[in-house]
Amino acid sequence: MIKDRISDLIGNTPLLRLAVNEGMGTVLLKMEQYNPTGTAKIRMARTMVDEAEEQGLLQPGGWLVESTSGNTGVGLALIAAERGYKFSAVVDNHSCSDKQRSMQAYGAELVNVGGDDDALATAERDATAERLAADHGAYWTAQHRNRGNPNGYKPLARELLDALGDEIHYLYGAVGTGGSLCGTGRVLRERIPDLAIIGVEPLGSVVFGGAGAPYHQSGTGTPEGAEIGDLIDYDLIDDGVTVTDAEAFETCRYLARRYGILVGGSAGGVIFKALERAEAVGPQTTIVVLVCDGGEKYLDTVFNDDWMAGASLFDAQVVNRLASMLR
Repeated sequence: MIKDRISDLIGNTPLLRLAVNEGMGTVLLKMEQYNPTGTAKIRMARTMVDEAEEQGLLQPGGWLVESTSGNTGVGLALIAAERGYKFSAVVDNHSCSDKQRSMQAYGAELVNVGGDDDALATAERDATAERLAADHGAYWTAQHRNRGNPNGYKPLARELLDALGDEIHYLYGAVGTGGSLCGTGRVLRERIPDLAIIGVEPLGSVVFGGAGAPYHQSGTGTPEGAEIGDLIDYDLIDDGVTVTDAEAFETCRYLARRYGILVGGSAGGVIFKALERAEAVGPQTTIVVLVCDGGEKYLDTVFNDDWMAGASLFDAQVVNRLASMLR
């Protein structure tokens, strides 16, 4: 199959069945790391730009701006390079350096508001992006409230329906902007009324009302003090659960070293919570997990022994729990 643009390669990512213990539900990973840029967010980056072009909000040779912790920015950087736009990514030091270098590789300008602090600075990033767009007549994609974000995941839902039909009982996904889980889940719910949609956020995120605290998972959740995105549809999501950094990252490392499956930090957390569900349901139950990115961007953090030790994130109990659920 010959394509004419790199964005034409987006989608049709594979499903991978995890080797769970006998008697557990089936856990299928939707491996979005096989998209260009290695992440699901390229889907919504393309759709946000497509819709801006259709609505006359973005002219040829125009300027894109976004506040990003990484993957959305990498997607927008690719689309900008493909279509001849300038792109400015407003970042902080919480996002991994590989994501920032990837944006620069596509020609993006980085505007760092983090100073010397490694903490999330979501509110400051958003304010800076809005001001930068207003001052220069650029288009701020504003991913937390842009309808193109969830719209970008409609094809993902159709891919799942084509592959599995009505045999999807649970959909698990990380909740950051809410775009991937809600955009996918809304389409699936129309076809599968009894589908249970489960959102996963880091412990310390405030999306589902928990107490705010620092966390290391990037590209997911909402830190205390930041605005919760308009795209999170609480009426659509059946349950919101939290996962610790140790649970998320130990899952990533366990899957990599025992199965050769390299997934990103937040994806590890979603898989861990889906495995817990699979243990509680019967073998006739199918659980689909949205694996939003691969692990290649986290080699200096999640897969780095010194970094894990320095952050006190090793947890033998989590490893033992994984061993009890996976063959």
